[in-house]
Amino acid sequence: MARLALHTWSLDTTPLPQALAAAQAAGWDGVELRRLDYARAAEAGRDPAWVAETVRATGLRVACVGVEAGWMWADGAERARLLGVFDEQCARAAALGSDTVMSPVDKTRGDVGRAAQSVREVGDIAARHGVRLAIEFNSQAEQINSLEPMREILGKAAHERCGLLLDTYHIERSGVSLRALEDVSASEIAYVQYSDVPRSGTVPGQVLDRLPPGHGRVPFKDFFALMAAKGYAGFLSYEAPNTEAWKRPALDVAREALEATRGVLE
Repeated sequence: MARLALHTWSLDTTPLPQALAAAQAAGWDGVELRRLDYARAAEAGRDPAWVAETVRATGLRVACVGVEAGWMWADGAERARLLGVFDEQCARAAALGSDTVMSPVDKTRGDVGRAAQSVREVGDIAARHGVRLAIEFNSQAEQINSLEPMREILGKAAHERCGLLLDTYHIERSGVSLRALEDVSASEIAYVQYSDVPRSGTVPGQVLDRLPPGHGRVPFKDFFALMAAKGYAGFLSYEAPNTEAWKRPALDVAREALEATRGVLE
């Protein structure tokens, strides 16, 4: 049975306690937390322990904890800050019982060798905390916007604690086929996120239009079957920020997404 997690970005305009309560009431197995969840708590005068306590009170598992992007090609003080954030988020993930942290790629351009060196550096940080880093290519990035450039960097880095984050939204929008995914070995896959892509009307740079499975054009049954065939046993995380969904009650959104997910999994 697949383990299903609700990404907090899917309920972005709902305060964290209410978002977690909606995930619990809807029947999700776990949640995925963002760096932003901790930043918002800090802005409200709450410490990181409050985030952890709020999650634990629901009984939900933490599937993954996000770090802050930008570390691939950063320099100087900004690089030191981002690596400090990375270390901090790895520690928080481990404390919550999660074995996975995730990061999107940098959205700009840079040297592939430098990116691979950075992956090795953050991989060492992840290893110290006993977690694995899943790196997500972004279909709207300038350079690392598809599967192959992401695999190239990970191949050059060759770090056992770093792997692919496969997100159906970015897979579909970048034009990656299921045939291309068949070439990806099970050991390369660190984490899976999913949401559907509208059948028409996508806009370059726009990513707040994500939908529940079966509401768009992603071949979910085939995708999930492929992940199962490869032996992927980690969480499947529903990451579907959508400005229209944010206007609706959080519990309705959480329930609809879970029902849609179970529908394509069955």
